Amino acid sequence: MTDDLYAGATDLEGRAIREIVALALDAPARAQSGHSGTAMALAPLGVALFSRLLRHDPADPTWPDRDRFVLSAGHASMLQYSLAYLFGYDVSAQDLEAFRQPHSRTPGHPERGVTPTVEVTTGPLGQGLANAVGLALAERILRADYGDDLVNHRTWVIAGDGCLEEGISHEAASLAGAWGLDRLTVFYDDNHITIDGPTELARADDTPARFRAYGWHVIELGESANDLDALEGAGRAAMAEGDRPTLVVVRSHIGFPSPEMLDRREAHGAPFSPAVISDVKARLGLADTPFPLEPTLPARLRATVGAPGRGRAAWAAALKAAGERGARLEEQLASAGALHGEVTAPAYEAGTRVATRKALQRALDTWAPATRGLTAGSADLTENTGVRLAGPRQSRQDPGGRQIYYGVRELAMAAILVGQASHGGLRPFGSTFFVFSDYARPALRLAALSEAPATFVFTHDSVAVGEDGPTHQPVEHLMSLRAMPRLHVVRPGDANETLRVVEALLRDPAPPPTALVLSRQDVPVWGPAEAAASAAGAARGGYVVREQDDARFSLVATGSEVATCLEAADVLAGDGIAVRVVALPCWTCFAAQPASYQAAVLRREVPSVSLEAGATLGWHRYVDEAIGIDRFGLSAPGSYAMTHLAMTADTVVDHVRTRLEHHP
Repeated sequence: MTDDLYAGATDLEGRAIREIVALALDAPARAQSGHSGTAMALAPLGVALFSRLLRHDPADPTWPDRDRFVLSAGHASMLQYSLAYLFGYDVSAQDLEAFRQPHSRTPGHPERGVTPTVEVTTGPLGQGLANAVGLALAERILRADYGDDLVNHRTWVIAGDGCLEEGISHEAASLAGAWGLDRLTVFYDDNHITIDGPTELARADDTPARFRAYGWHVIELGESANDLDALEGAGRAAMAEGDRPTLVVVRSHIGFPSPEMLDRREAHGAPFSPAVISDVKARLGLADTPFPLEPTLPARLRATVGAPGRGRAAWAAALKAAGERGARLEEQLASAGALHGEVTAPAYEAGTRVATRKALQRALDTWAPATRGLTAGSADLTENTGVRLAGPRQSRQDPGGRQIYYGVRELAMAAILVGQASHGGLRPFGSTFFVFSDYARPALRLAALSEAPATFVFTHDSVAVGEDGPTHQPVEHLMSLRAMPRLHVVRPGDANETLRVVEALLRDPAPPPTALVLSRQDVPVWGPAEAAASAAGAARGGYVVREQDDARFSLVATGSEVATCLEAADVLAGDGIAVRVVALPCWTCFAAQPASYQAAVLRREVPSVSLEAGATLGWHRYVDEAIGIDRFGLSAPGSYAMTHLAMTADTVVDHVRTRLEHHP
């Protein structure tokens, strides 16, 4: 073993680094799956962060004013798990040995809520970096509200070449620079290797210059990946930077300290051979046995985290000394800034016509002042989608601004919403046209996977968008998002139902990740009977809008098509045909109801048909037949498009008459 392998490391830090390298070798080897090389090369950086830079406390992993650490290069997950274990968090040696095994606390990529120190779910490259922008933004908003004696922490990120190649990093970094998120520091692991080979195969851009152009402070450390003093110095310089985020470029060598695997693409994604593992352990002075861990090391390292521990105690004292201000912060953190008070939004008058997106704006106008955690914004469609908040916009000049302009960056916006929601204390809303959920989908999926309480507002929800044509008319999107586990896709039927849905989301102390899907076009406001049914049943995801004991048919719909089915029901009633109308605004919520409730709502013994201005795929679980749009739309006025594509009451009436003629 050479003493200068890791420059500047104390004996304790050196031992920690060596054990991380061994774990990065042994855990994937035992699992026969995993990524060794990056975790090995980043062990010194990880130790420098946890021992010298991060404000954290293993005794209380979730204390609110801790620094946030995000491993955006989530394939190197064993680095994070090893750091958690070695610094005394609730991660055991047995957990490390169970890496990538069923139901373990050390899954293949970091998952929020599974392992201590994991703030956001990472793995899809670049997402963690964008989440970190949201974390840093949340800290700044709360600090502006409560003062830096109560909110004063930083966000630290390790990102790799893949993170910075993904387009989301461009979007998110541009926003972070524009906002001047000075408490965000990204260590860029510049190892020049991807799965296919050297990064030069597909990249020739100048990353430091790119980030400088975004308005970042850039530190180029060069060949200092194994120098803890240099890594700490860069971190301290970032902390001293007062008005910009910082990118620290560190040239590392994947697979270090293995001469055989150094700088090879094979070091990225496959376990190393037994011979290579033995050679590395010999170079590190470790026993040639699996998982050569020194049992006392975690306790010794945990004891060195003294200043951060005192930071937690000092924060608790400051919180108490702040009196009512501290109590408000505690309540906001506990409830994610939920709506409080008995403020009521003015209802819309029955018989009028109002787009559900306009109802969203009324909801925010009414309840935003009483919802301390609310932030709202759009990907360049603020007026169109109804997410304008009174007060200043988020900017360097107004760090507490809750009106957020994300620019034309749907993917980064969605990931930043996830970061805000994961931070605690905020409940972010972000909006765009429904068709552009395609651009946001990777972040939506991670929001659902990690159960981040963010609300994604999607307006212009059907071919009624009109003249913009099929490029802007969503047809497959409802079913696409409904297929995503844990995501609540909610399509309210009228303006007053929209008000109730938004109020429920704002009052819920732990709202689910939600896609709120709203109309561009005006739709009828229901009468008292339908409104009462909605008030009683919409929160359950499905309910009977209009019941008929002697019904010969059930008409089932969502969104604007519920009113169309009510119109069809009136026509059929004139023919002496009794039909019932059912709304299913949220399939996920409805599926969670007791089977007896679902059966009573659907009454499957009665013939049924659905009407929805989108793909019919999936409706078979609720109805006998489905009327929808299984093709792309067309450029025409919205009313023409809906008529041309048979989204009309006449279509429903003709369907019911024809079926009853054949099956009286």
